[in-house]
Amino acid sequence: MLQSLYVPHPERVLTLPHEAAGALSIRAKAMLFHDPRSRWLIEQVERVAGTDAAVLIEGETGTGKELIARHIHRHSGRSGPFLAVNCGAFSEALIDAELFGHESGAYTGATQPRAGWFEAAQGGTLFLDEIGDLPLALQVKLLRVLQEKQVVRLGSRKPVALDVRLVAATNIDLQRAVDAKRFRADLYWRLSVATLPLPPLRERPGDVLPLARHFIGVYAPRLKLQGTALSAAAEAALCAYAWPGNIRELENVIHFALIVCRDGRIEPGDLKLVDAHRTAAPLAQALPHDTSPIEPATPPPPARDVLADFIDELLAQPEPALFQRVEETLVRRAFAQSRDNQVQAARALGITRNTMRTLLKRYGLISEAADGDLLQAG
Repeated sequence: MLQSLYVPHPERVLTLPHEAAGALSIRAKAMLFHDPRSRWLIEQVERVAGTDAAVLIEGETGTGKELIARHIHRHSGRSGPFLAVNCGAFSEALIDAELFGHESGAYTGATQPRAGWFEAAQGGTLFLDEIGDLPLALQVKLLRVLQEKQVVRLGSRKPVALDVRLVAATNIDLQRAVDAKRFRADLYWRLSVATLPLPPLRERPGDVLPLARHFIGVYAPRLKLQGTALSAAAEAALCAYAWPGNIRELENVIHFALIVCRDGRIEPGDLKLVDAHRTAAPLAQALPHDTSPIEPATPPPPARDVLADFIDELLAQPEPALFQRVEETLVRRAFAQSRDNQVQAARALGITRNTMRTLLKRYGLISEAADGDLLQAG
């Protein structure tokens, strides 16, 4: 029975529907389940899907969290819609109304009542990505909504009953966020009734080549290419690469390779990989004529963690408010390096602009008034 479940065929390829092409900013557009870890994952996903339990999907950016959330909804038996919301996409001033709705006059500009995302997902599934970016005040309200299964719009006292399955996702360690007092422990335990750890692509190497071939099948027809394939050396290079950008990076690499390759053959030199000369070139020289199947390679051992060593040194010299000092220094340096550009500083730190603004205000790098003016101008 399990064998038939995992034999590759169209049903085992998870892709975004056409209408969801712009759903969330950075995401994987396809998933396949050839690697043993992926096979275990899809089995767990489909076991969880048939329940009403809240689900927490943990994984790096670009690993396919939204695809897994959609698959859960598809197998849940729910007749309502699947709605995806990025918690980091809204300012702290607006996210309350966006999630829970508002009545007319609830705040400046609220000229008419509006249902929030929870009400819009009635009977279906609401996917909250980047749940770790939700402000603490909103975490309290979300917990109440999950416990009471009803929502109260901003500016109203009348509760609205809900029948919504919640699936949340995060690319940060929420347990550490709880320890750092940035995420509520009670909400964490409520969300993580069913936790699905989504391994990065480097930890499921058996999926690399099937995904690469899938993306060739997607993009080759658009570029009017026929019969384009990977050389054995290119396959080896793909398997040896660590894929820091996960499935999204693999998609981009294959798309670019199809544009620049010649004679219907993708070679290592066509693969736009970071440190490609150190990964692909030696393999290309070793396997110039070998056309035998390439087994997925084991990722190279991790390099020495310089950051961990530095943190160990700091901890060895006890200092009051060490965490605050490190955070403030990191924020100040990122803001200075980006020449006071909030978006670039947030990108450099791997956080949302909303979180960056909060930190900048916390450490006096921008004022409340200046931040308000910037929001109005943007």
